[in-house]
Amino acid sequence: MDFFATLGAAVGGTAWTTFFFILALSVIVFVHEYGHYIVGRWSGIHAEVFSLGFGPVVWARRDRRGTQWQIAAIPFGGYVKFLGDADASSVRPGDVSGLSAAEKRHTMAGAPLWARTATVAAGPVANFILTFALLVAMAVAFGVPREEPTVGEVRAFPFEGPSLQPGDVITAIEGRPTPDAAAFGAAVENLPVERVMEYTVRRGDQTLEVEGPHLHAPIVGSVVIRSAAIDAGLEEGDVILSLDGREITTFLQLREIVQQSEGRALPMRVWRKGETFDLTLTPRLRTTEDDGGQLVDRYQIGIFAGLAFEFATRSVGPWEAVTLAGSQVAGMVGSTFSGLWNIVSGQITSCNLSGPIGMAESMGDAARIGGESFLLMLAVMSLGVGILNLFPIPVLDGGHLVFYAYEAVMRRPPPDRALRALMMAGMTIVIGIMLFALSRDLLCV
Repeated sequence: MDFFATLGAAVGGTAWTTFFFILALSVIVFVHEYGHYIVGRWSGIHAEVFSLGFGPVVWARRDRRGTQWQIAAIPFGGYVKFLGDADASSVRPGDVSGLSAAEKRHTMAGAPLWARTATVAAGPVANFILTFALLVAMAVAFGVPREEPTVGEVRAFPFEGPSLQPGDVITAIEGRPTPDAAAFGAAVENLPVERVMEYTVRRGDQTLEVEGPHLHAPIVGSVVIRSAAIDAGLEEGDVILSLDGREITTFLQLREIVQQSEGRALPMRVWRKGETFDLTLTPRLRTTEDDGGQLVDRYQIGIFAGLAFEFATRSVGPWEAVTLAGSQVAGMVGSTFSGLWNIVSGQITSCNLSGPIGMAESMGDAARIGGESFLLMLAVMSLGVGILNLFPIPVLDGGHLVFYAYEAVMRRPPPDRALRALMMAGMTIVIGIMLFALSRDLLCV
């Protein structure tokens, strides 16, 4: 348990969730708006106000360039107001009749099309950069598993004491060779259902036969945010002794019992750091992919299996970290659009969509699990904000870019009357989406 998790144990749930949601949202909004600000400044567009939050100003400072930096009382958003804008949307120009030709060049409306386009696009791009930078930093800080399956840390266990030790290189399990990660993965399929297994390890210059827990012992490897498990208080490293009155030997037995429950509340006995206690949790129906890639509804409690030990990691160089982060970002973008399409097409329930309450709970749960989980959730949320803002909806950055595309083709901006109507329609769409997402938070379990 790291600093985040320790702090979470001492702070009330609602205060904890609210604090970390505001923290994450403030970081994401600041980065997004700073993208607009800095590219606008580089493009010759003057920013009058940079605001983190809306409403009454609680702190403000004006820099030497004449930009007022401020923090407002309502911390759910922010904006950059450029010179000559009628409001923070930067769509309709204000009264610029008193400005000279040179001064008008420093307004959003008077800037060249390329400058306006770059400034608007910079907000979502900044969110993508934040996601990428966080993933690179995490790869460098936490490393990646070694190619040889090597024991990093042996988990605490309530049964026979494991004789595996940190630094052991596992060369075989139950006589099945495991020279590398691929062979290790193949060897662990269809292992016997026994609490104790035989491991062949290389320890220094020696090759030893040692005993250890079943590789797929009923250990909680990680807890899913917004799940029955995290609501019940399960933590990483917990060992599940029984579920629904049945003794548990391997993690696979858990899945069978949960699937057969049909959503019925299940009593569970858990071992944690030498103490045994009971709790009850209720599986929730979730849409997942089966082994064939088909979407199916299954009952889940929200935990991932943990191995009997943690793998030792190795450090990565800058280029490998960049490559890994790029691959992760591409996968996250693909998953985002795939999930949205499945919701729109009705292949999965709209309960998989999170609104503001769901996002707040996700950030709070992620912080409660640990710092690494919080940073990963921050990266995911930043990517989502960047993608959302590129949707071609008026009032969003994507809508602005559509207006600029129209201007580039037609050699003139859209008529003011059309802009007002489109902005009103866009605002209606955005509010409708927010209300629908909020309803999912309130009505879906």
